[in-house]
Amino acid sequence: MRLSPAGLQFSAGHRLAATTLVKPFRPRRAITTTTMSGSDAPQKLDKSTPDSVWKQVLSPTQYRILRQKGTEPPGSGEYNSITPGGIFHCAACDAPLYSSETKFSSGCGWPAFYDELPGTVERHEDVSMGMRRVEITCKNCGGHLGHVFEKEGFKTPTDERHCVNSVSLKFRPS
Repeated sequence: MRLSPAGLQFSAGHRLAATTLVKPFRPRRAITTTTMSGSDAPQKLDKSTPDSVWKQVLSPTQYRILRQKGTEPPGSGEYNSITPGGIFHCAACDAPLYSSETKFSSGCGWPAFYDELPGTVERHEDVSMGMRRVEITCKNCGGHLGHVFEKEGFKTPTDERHCVNSVSLKFRPS
């Protein structure tokens, strides 16, 4: 991989457009909304949450990655090398997604997991960028997490690599 004026050049000839590095994302802001009954109650964040609410609760970087299927620059993520015990939650809706026990070092530049917590992640075919990939999203809110790659030869129980954007995650130590 090398950086050129046109972006990141990978050995297989794929390019990732150059992006401006941004400050680390700010934590999700708490939001309360006035319900139809007039009371202030926390907004339930799930797949039915309107875009206008996501724009209020997420930072611009989180919104671009979680709602518009963006990608953070490789090696820039806060959770790329974290290994202590705990659970990684969705940065948008706070649903638990991954255990630190399934995190491993893949050298890809993004946090890598070999399995999700049961029933928390959905898979969708992604044919963007001229190749077939499997996109992974939060089952609760539909937020874009990253992609899963199979049969790469990693010595893990599943031989899968969930390549997840740090911006899509929030870590809670156990």
